[in-house]
Formats: sequence, C-alpha cells, structure tokens
Amino acid sequence: MDWGLRGRTALVTGASQGIGKALARLLALQGVRVAAAARRVDLVDKLSADVVAEGGNEISAIEVDLYRKGAAEALADRARSVLNRVDILMNVAGGSRTVPIDASSDQWHEAMLLNFFRLRELTHALLPEMREAGWGRVINFTGTSEPLTLNATSSAKAAVHVWSKSLSREVAADGITVNCLQPGRIRSEQISRIYATPESEAEFSKQYLPIGRFGEADEIAWPAVFLASPLAGYITGAVIPVDGGLRFFAH
Repeated sequence: MDWGLRGRTALVTGASQGIGKALARLLALQGVRVAAAARRVDLVDKLSADVVAEGGNEISAIEVDLYRKGAAEALADRARSVLNRVDILMNVAGGSRTVPIDASSDQWHEAMLLNFFRLRELTHALLPEMREAGWGRVINFTGTSEPLTLNATSSAKAAVHVWSKSLSREVAADGITVNCLQPGRIRSEQISRIYATPESEAEFSKQYLPIGRFGEADEIAWPAVFLASPLAGYITGAVIPVDGGLRFFAH
C-alpha cells in the first residue's frame, strides 16, 4: 500500500529502542528521510544499517540529552541541518516517574521537563516551517489516563493532551495535524525493567488486559505512520489509546 509518504522528512525522538526505534524503521522503509534523536546513537547507527539492508532509507542519528537547557531548540536546528526541513515530528522520548506522596518539587519538575516542557519546546521550534509549507504532522506519545499509582509522568502526559488539543485548533488551517497516541504495555527496555519476569507480565495481562498480552512496538508504530500520512488528513486533536483494552473508564 502507498502511504503517500515517500520524500517526506521526519524527526523521531527516543529512537534508540522500543516505539521510537520501530517508528524510525517503518518510516524509513516508507521512503521517508528520517532523523533519529537519542542518547545512544550507536544503536541508531545499527538500526540504520539494518534498514538499508531491507531496502529503506538511511537513518541519520542525532545525539541529544533532552534534560540539558536549550536541548529542544538545538535539536530542531540539528534536524534542519540534516533534513533541510521537518515535515513530521514524532515526540516519543519520555519516561515513567512513580513518586511518593511527599515527593519533592525537583522530582515533579524532572518529570514535567522531559515529558511536557521539552516536547512542547521542540514542537514550537519546528512549527513555523510547517506553517510556511502548509503541511505538517505532530504525533505525541503519551500514556494511559488512569494511573494505578501516583506518577508525575501521568500529570505531564495529561498536560500534553490538553496542549495538543489546543494547538491542533491553532494550526489546522495551516494544514498541520496534531494527535496523541496512548501506548499501553508495549514491550521496551523500560517495560522490561518494570515487569522483569514472564510471571509478572502474565499476571498483569490476566488482570488488566482484555486482549491478554503486552503489545509489540510495531503495533503502535503502524497507527502512527498512518496518522503521519496524507491519508489521515482529517484526524486532528485526537487522543487515541493503543493499549489492548487497558483503559478502565469511558470518556
């Protein structure tokens, strides 16, 4: 199937493993010129070699630490220098931060910094050229809305949902869509640390997942590729769960 993406450009954050890695691979196989931002660029270089062997485009690695001041703007500039322009932004980088009820302000700020502030800064840094071109896609990877424990990241992701909806209204007339995908338990290094044994994964699946298993990265990457394509031009401001039925409450 032709997704209409050949010749487009994309910046994918958090691209060394998990969802980001799967996205960079699928986009490159669709003929997209991809810049993949990560701290572990050696893993991105290996991914690029594998994708080229499959017949896809080379993936350009950009080393970045999004905790550093000015990192978002520097990443936007680097992506422009590699790609000339950025048509598609996949905001994948993030991390879960379970906190105690007496967590410090610094602990809360760390979660908000990576999971909301940097994501917003990077997006706003790239929007002007999308608006000028009259076309763009912003896809934010967030999380399920009903946390089981107190988690600072959950608050950050909720902020992303509200900001994304507001932003989608501002830029819709410019041909830009802004959407969120909510991963459930998608296999990755982070998920493997939380569910360290097959037994813990099986127990969670039995208790909370109607579909009965954890998801694979490609199972959320393909919906993201669709949202990035011209085929999804009428979808914007949406928050879409891809979680095997994990959500508890209807909204």
